Amino acid sequence: MNLPLQTIRAGVEAVEGVSGRFERVENQRGVHIIVDYAHTHDALERVLAALKKTLSSPSSGPGSSRMPSDRGQIITVFGCGGDRDRTKRPLMGEVAGRYSDLCLLTSDNPRTEDPGVIIREVEEGLKKLALRKWGPKEMGSWRSEKGYLTLPDRREAIRMAVRLAERGDAVLIAGKGHEDYQIIGKEKSPFDDRVEARKALEEA
Repeated sequence: MNLPLQTIRAGVEAVEGVSGRFERVENQRGVHIIVDYAHTHDALERVLAALKKTLSSPSSGPGSSRMPSDRGQIITVFGCGGDRDRTKRPLMGEVAGRYSDLCLLTSDNPRTEDPGVIIREVEEGLKKLALRKWGPKEMGSWRSEKGYLTLPDRREAIRMAVRLAERGDAVLIAGKGHEDYQIIGKEKSPFDDRVEARKALEEA
């Protein structure tokens, strides 16, 4: 289109990104907190692969938008929606377990399904990888071995992920992205992963 390079550069730099798509939650702790809408195994694999690649890439210097190479751990908070395709649940569990150092398996929008049943179906994929299933009181040792923890309360799962993360780690909160609600039963309540992550940062 014969556009000058400077015009193209200005346009690219002006892009703020798409809400809920690899959206960063800024903080002063040096933790990379990412919210993404990924709610299929393919989408989850793509975002985790991109996150892993970005974490291992060298920074391009001061002011760079790239994450520094800290060799940090990846903590993934995710769940699967209720009253939706059940076949993807173990597939999502397997993908999350393969790419993450710690998975916090939680609720998404369970709708009219039992959240516990959904979690158990996702867990089948994690079990295929023979990952350690951590207990809530064992989390002080999670860095010693890849594994997962089931925590149905999504708010508490986000809190725990932020609390466990250290400088250089990445926390991916997947599945809801830009959504500002959660559906449990037939009740729709306010819930925004980005807001909850910021609250967790304030508490940490």
